[in-house]
Amino acid sequence: MSESRNGAQPVFARDLDGLRALALGRLAAETLAPLGAAHAVVASVDVMAQISGAADGADIIEGLAELPCPLLAVGPDRTGIPDICDAIVPSEIGLTAILANIGRCPIAATILVQVLRATLQMPPAQALKLESLAYATLQAGPEHASWLRADRRPRAAPAEEPGPAVRMEREGGRLALTLNRPSRHNALSVAMRDALCEALEVAVADGSIETVTISGAGRCFSIGGDLDEFGAAPDPATAHIVRSVRLPAQLLSRCAGRVDFAVQGACIGAGVELPAFGRRVTAARDSFFQLPELAFGLIPGAGGCVSIPRRIGRQRTAYLALSGRRIGAAKALEWGLIDEIGG
Repeated sequence: MSESRNGAQPVFARDLDGLRALALGRLAAETLAPLGAAHAVVASVDVMAQISGAADGADIIEGLAELPCPLLAVGPDRTGIPDICDAIVPSEIGLTAILANIGRCPIAATILVQVLRATLQMPPAQALKLESLAYATLQAGPEHASWLRADRRPRAAPAEEPGPAVRMEREGGRLALTLNRPSRHNALSVAMRDALCEALEVAVADGSIETVTISGAGRCFSIGGDLDEFGAAPDPATAHIVRSVRLPAQLLSRCAGRVDFAVQGACIGAGVELPAFGRRVTAARDSFFQLPELAFGLIPGAGGCVSIPRRIGRQRTAYLALSGRRIGAAKALEWGLIDEIGG
């Protein structure tokens, strides 16, 4: 098992008494944190399920809610597991991978679960601001800086794309938008973000538009943010202000009841975060979905901390983000991340 950068290790609560000691300990919130002695708390789903039957169960849950670090339950999903668990990990193999990811980026993992704990209780517009502020914090953090240093390598100049970054076609009450950087797998560049915002502003302003369909040209819907542009913002505070006024998720949340997505191939990062806002998501059979941001020292920042939990719940969202695991169309349909598998 990988050790975290500050030497911290996960804490395993083997029984209810062990979990109680962690939850009610006087210094638990200081030690069970990225800069403390442990970067995660782990217990079996059976131990977690025992909390509700304990005389001091409410106190244990309250204490666990105050812990900054991720709280993981291991084993098959079952009834009786308290909502305070950040993620349910089905197997020991999966746990090993998640703990290694947390160990590499404990600050980002902690901020991820803290944001997810809060956003479901907030209106979408306010939740998106919280996500953006957390994202900006991590942009200035040591884990993202480390990734930027490691990833700075020469890259080929992007191929010239014919036509606009987002194609827009209007026919009666239907507005069709197509992400149009197929040679770059529709990576969400600043130019594409701005074009998508402009198109969605039309949908928000024009009530005669009954349906907006969003698709992607080429083999992939979108591989997420354009990594070549990471680190290009003048500073994280300015980047947050820009996101506050130029974020497709903000506009999607205002017209989501009229927006349908058709996705295919890779749906990574923003490529899954944005469709999750939609009224209906139809996915091709070759579609797969992934949240890789933790490896960059970041959290989902295109609205995924708001949109995805509202479709599949906070625990599954945290599992996807902490594991970086890809799921296929069948699993996405089972979870409710998509609504239909197309041809």
